Amino acid sequence: MSLGTMNSSAGPLGNMSYAPHIFERDTFTTAFVKNLIVVLVWFSLSYINGSVVATFFRNHLFYGNPRYILFIHMVINDAIQLTVTLTLFVLSYIFYTINVSFCCFFILVAVFTTRTSPINLASMAIERYISICNPLRHAQICTTRRTYTLIGFIWFICVVPDITDLFVTMATESLSFFHTRVFCLRQNVFKDPILTYKRQAFDTIYFSCVFLTLVYTYLRILFVARALSSEKQSAQRARNTILLHGGQLLMCMLSYISPSVETVLHFILPGHTLEIRFANYLIVYILPRFLSPIIYGVRDKEFRKYLKRYFVSDRCKGMSHRVNHSEEGENKAG
Repeated sequence: MSLGTMNSSAGPLGNMSYAPHIFERDTFTTAFVKNLIVVLVWFSLSYINGSVVATFFRNHLFYGNPRYILFIHMVINDAIQLTVTLTLFVLSYIFYTINVSFCCFFILVAVFTTRTSPINLASMAIERYISICNPLRHAQICTTRRTYTLIGFIWFICVVPDITDLFVTMATESLSFFHTRVFCLRQNVFKDPILTYKRQAFDTIYFSCVFLTLVYTYLRILFVARALSSEKQSAQRARNTILLHGGQLLMCMLSYISPSVETVLHFILPGHTLEIRFANYLIVYILPRFLSPIIYGVRDKEFRKYLKRYFVSDRCKGMSHRVNHSEEGENKAG
């Protein structure tokens, strides 16, 4: 099967609620351009995230700060999520169908990491709220141990509701089903209708909790920041930071409602189904991953200082290595 006939009808998580058996195909040129875009984005984000992670682990200063611990957890989680969803995206063009067991693994990891991001951001919002609105108790409340406990709790509430999809499928499908090949969509491997209603219920709960946390914490932070800022420039910077945080949270929260939005757009613009799905993938699953290093890495003065030091140090080492190599070559020639 040529690349030009590969299926591009689904996003990486396959969350569409309309008929899954209706597939459309991209032309070779369109498929090549789409895959080139997502691969280049993956390389760019992997380089940025790798630099941020290396900066964190090279400086013990960040180890005991709950804000940076949650930040680096979000960066690593986003890197895993991006790698898995991109792998599914590319595999849908190259192989079209894959083994059900592998598909289950990819789908579950993608779902877990996608669901974790908004809740991690909500946790960071709460930490900022405590830091600004209750600074005297911040060190007492936000300890390193409690931060790691919170991360464990985040994974627990994100994994448990969706891992049941696998258990229900194992109970209702024969063993031979897991040795067959399918186009890797969530509804193609977790087919029980009750699972769809369960996912909608949990998505509604998560969406409501994260949204309320977003509104409450950032409005409180905004009011306190404006009240304590004696300079307009400081107040403006605080407002800009809050707007960026809110925008990132809202984009991550789109993962809860994107299936419904995509279904509506599918009926409004029936001739642009593939474009809608590709745009949905970029906006919901890619763009929020660009904002994390910018908001908490580049814009953070403390982290930016060490990030620059990391780049300068590596560049100097590279130049020194080239100079030494050149001198050795000259000495041998002499």
